Amino acid sequence: MIIYHNPACGTSRNTLALIRNAGIEPQIIDYLQHPPTRAQLIAMIEQAGLTVRQALREKESLYLALGLNDPARTDAELVDSMLAHPLLINRPFVVTPLGVRLCRPSELVLDILPQQQQGAFSKEDGEKIIDAFGQRVHP
Repeated sequence: MIIYHNPACGTSRNTLALIRNAGIEPQIIDYLQHPPTRAQLIAMIEQAGLTVRQALREKESLYLALGLNDPARTDAELVDSMLAHPLLINRPFVVTPLGVRLCRPSELVLDILPQQQQGAFSKEDGEKIIDAFGQRVHP
């Protein structure tokens, strides 16, 4: 199992904590320091069922500065920008034997974990996600 992680991102930290709450220690790749290859990035996007635009982090100032909001930009150009500026890759991507997800929100990781949650879990903001029995809490 691999998580493409940004330790400065709360969603990424919550996703990693949910993985660990299932008793799994994933390979953690700080994608800002060690970005995926072009082939890896494209494969993750495709396997997650996303478009390249959906994998692009629009909240970064670089998004507008580079003109990536222009609908004429091709997927290849967008991927080039994400590889040149990894901060533009939306996060966190998680790769497991059960699939690939862009875990926004973090609880999307639950769909692809091969093991059940082992106990209660709340996000950093206090939102309860997993109860004491390891079951997902539904609002």
